[in-house]
Amino acid sequence: MDVDVLVIGAGQAGLSAAFHLQRAGLSYLVLDGEAAPGGAWQHRWPTLTMETVNGIRELPGSAVPPVDPMTAARVAVPAYFARYETEMGLNIRRPVRVRSVESVGEHLVATSTDGHLYRSRALINATGTWSRPFWPFYPGADTFAGRQLHTHDYRDPGEFDGARVVVIGGGISAVQLLLELAPHAADHRWVTRRTPVFLERDFSPEAGRVAVAMVTDRVRRGLPPRSVVSVTGLGLTPGVRAALASGLLDRRPMFSRIDPAGVVWADGSRFDADVLFWNTGFRAALDHLGPLHLRAPGGGIVMDGTAVATDRRIHLVGYGPSASTIGANRAGRLAVRELQQLLADPTRKALQGATPEGVAP
Repeated sequence: MDVDVLVIGAGQAGLSAAFHLQRAGLSYLVLDGEAAPGGAWQHRWPTLTMETVNGIRELPGSAVPPVDPMTAARVAVPAYFARYETEMGLNIRRPVRVRSVESVGEHLVATSTDGHLYRSRALINATGTWSRPFWPFYPGADTFAGRQLHTHDYRDPGEFDGARVVVIGGGISAVQLLLELAPHAADHRWVTRRTPVFLERDFSPEAGRVAVAMVTDRVRRGLPPRSVVSVTGLGLTPGVRAALASGLLDRRPMFSRIDPAGVVWADGSRFDADVLFWNTGFRAALDHLGPLHLRAPGGGIVMDGTAVATDRRIHLVGYGPSASTIGANRAGRLAVRELQQLLADPTRKALQGATPEGVAP
């Protein structure tokens, strides 16, 4: 099947790109590996409600419908995405996972799980990170006799009833889930690589621009991106403030090793544990782009806005500075604007419009 632009992934970034491709009059197809609308949201833990999610942005051309704050995000957001796909008449095929993408002459050819080849003049990749949970290496992890799980695998705080738990990670998910599971655990320790920074102020547009600039600098240099959230600090909500005051969020530095019974710090102190709970983030799901040889020596992909600097037919949305809901929306629009120009004039090398300032957190 031939189209102007193939979109891989139907989360926030993929749906935004599809909306703008449709408005631009370009032929396109979205391939989504999920069985139903909703992207990664349909896999979030059941206790994550709309009251506690870190900001849901409207998709382009459609407001987020009113919803009970206590509704599970894994229900509310997929329902919104499903309605949006229908109302906008987006061209989406699922469940289809892309195994690989190769460059063949002037075209990009995707091999998929449905046995078809999809040929396009350009590609917008919007596969996100949920399918690539990051498990850092620590000495002795393979000897631990208890349970180890990642944020990706979490379902319910009841699974920690009576357990001694080590919560690992300094991001929003680690803090939210620690507050949730602590009343169920017999005891816990919270460990992070860096001292957490809690914001006394609201997250301002200026703070957002600074954070985006930091992430953008990394991807321009071909380094693996850090999330925007990782450079903005943690919000000092009333719940977090109370937890800090009570000692519940008593952070300790990272342990130096793991043994069968628990974790051990460099000074010899230890904590015997039943569960190691890794809230250590995710990596971009880009293995299917391996045949294109996009990665730089630094381990990342050199980006110019949403475009891959070495092949401007390829755009990554939801990657680096656009790995957030509002950033994904803007990245989808900017990618389509660039591709309109490129496909109209393939000889053009430098395109205007996709600048770091155009993508916000």
